[in-house]
Parts: sequence; C-alpha cells; structure tokens
Amino acid sequence: MKLWLVRHAQPLIAAGICYGQLDVAADAGATAACALQLAAQLPHGLHVVSSPLQRCEQLAQALQGLRPDLTYKTDARLREMDFGRWEGLAWQAIAQSELQAWTDDFAHYAVGRHGESVSAFMARIAWAFDALPATGDTLWITHAGVMRAVQLLSRGQRHIASAAQWPLEAPKYGQWQTVDLPIG
Repeated sequence: MKLWLVRHAQPLIAAGICYGQLDVAADAGATAACALQLAAQLPHGLHVVSSPLQRCEQLAQALQGLRPDLTYKTDARLREMDFGRWEGLAWQAIAQSELQAWTDDFAHYAVGRHGESVSAFMARIAWAFDALPATGDTLWITHAGVMRAVQLLSRGQRHIASAAQWPLEAPKYGQWQTVDLPIG
C-alpha cells in the first residue's frame, strides 16, 4: 500500500512570505504541468484527498480533468500549519525573539501567538494518517509541512521534542513522493 504525497504548484505570493493557511492560488501553468505529469504516473483506483486550500484544490481539479477516474474529496486536516498572526508577513519581519521562542519550545509554542504548535499540527496530521483506508493506495494533495509530518509518522514518530528533529527536506512545488505503508 502506498501513500502518494503531492505538493501544490508554486503559490502566487512573493518569496519570503509566511503563508501557511492563507488561501492563495497557485500558478495555473505550473498546476497544469504538474497534473499532466502526475496523471501519467498514478495507478487506477486511488483514493484522492486534497487540502481545501485553493492551491491544492486547483491541482485536484486539473488532475480530475485529465483522469476522471480520480475523483477527490477535501479534508481540512490536510491544510498547512496555522502560523497565526505571522501569516502574510515576511519571515524577516517576524521578531527574532518570537522565532527564538518557537525554536526553544518547538513542540508546544503556538506560532504567531494564536496559531498551531507543532504538537497540535502533528496530532492533526496523525489523525488523518491513522484514518487512511486499509486497502488501496491513497493520494494526498497537500503542503510541505504535511509532507514533513508524514515523514515522521511513517517512521513511527508521533511526537517531536526539538526543532532538530523536524525534517528539512520536502518535495519542491508540484513534486511528489510516495510512502510505503504496511498492509492491514
């Protein structure tokens, strides 16, 4: 059994902006190119689930246009991490003291004062991960943070104690990876 993880295409927002759950669109051309490449790779009979943020739904709709057998549903649990009042700010504009507070208490610090902690984010993604169908492959159209959380979950790591444990690598915009899951 495989979990396909696809990252949305390049969002239409300036580089260096913290955008987390901001509902920004993705580049239409890059979305179409990703859908075309992905449509040729995906097996039939996939369960397809998308983040409800428009940059992901654009890709889900483009993919369904090419592969009508791949109908999708949205799941709010697949949204990117909520960065609270940091969303829409340039990362450089966020006070160094706030970034340091997050790093110092990476698991529990509510980013942007009212956003999610990494522990809450991991719990949300684990809830969706644990609900994966027992049979058949699944495709999630989602975000880099979700993909990083799945890296940890697929290795059995449910909690994170420090920023050093958080994976740095994630597929680039419009790219994907697969995770082999045990059957049953």
